[in-house]
Amino acid sequence: MAKDILGNALLDYQSGNYTEDIKTYSSLDEEDLIPVPYLFRDFKKMPPLEQKALKLCKGSVLDIGCGAGSHSLYLQKKGFSVTALDNSPGAIDTCKQRGLEQTVLSGIHDFSPQKYDTLLMLMNGIGIVGKLKNIDSFFTHLKSLLKPNGQILLDSSDIIYMYDEDEDGGYWIPDDQSYYGEVTFEMEYKGEKSEPLDWLYLDYNTLQRAANANNLACELVSKGKHYDYLAKLIQLR
Repeated sequence: MAKDILGNALLDYQSGNYTEDIKTYSSLDEEDLIPVPYLFRDFKKMPPLEQKALKLCKGSVLDIGCGAGSHSLYLQKKGFSVTALDNSPGAIDTCKQRGLEQTVLSGIHDFSPQKYDTLLMLMNGIGIVGKLKNIDSFFTHLKSLLKPNGQILLDSSDIIYMYDEDEDGGYWIPDDQSYYGEVTFEMEYKGEKSEPLDWLYLDYNTLQRAANANNLACELVSKGKHYDYLAKLIQLR
């Protein structure tokens, strides 16, 4: 059984046993940290892109990869019917302890019981696609979860800036990569390390092409300060 690194950290914080943050390792850069308290932030402490996404939510909402449930909690308090979904048992337990009324312990690919007006995928939620080659099947599944006129709200980042630039303005990208936004990611907490996870960062133009190829209209809602953006996808009739 996979180690629930994220869930263990969330449960520790929720129960008042916060002593350290989550270490992260990626194929792109050196060790980094995810501050656990940040995952429990309220609306005022959320980045503008997240605030904008929450304000654009409509109808019934599925919060995919909900983590500690901060986005779902905000929506629930605003009167939305929101379901918080995550494949981390600790994350879902945390969401329940924080008062979320509708939670689902599942990966998104294994979830298909009903349809929603809004699919919410924040904190680079598209990352769960893993590899760009998987995006067509991923969008096909997401469309099966959408009600008529439903929407997908997601944010991501163009990480081309993390590669070395040459004199001509191009970038040095390893030959063994099919797309530069594909990253291998690991997490560590209290001496336990996760298995390597494929994680995807999508530049907007690539997202738009993939969306259009899957009969989804794609709109750039807003840009962040550091190569990040918020997009809205709507199924075309």
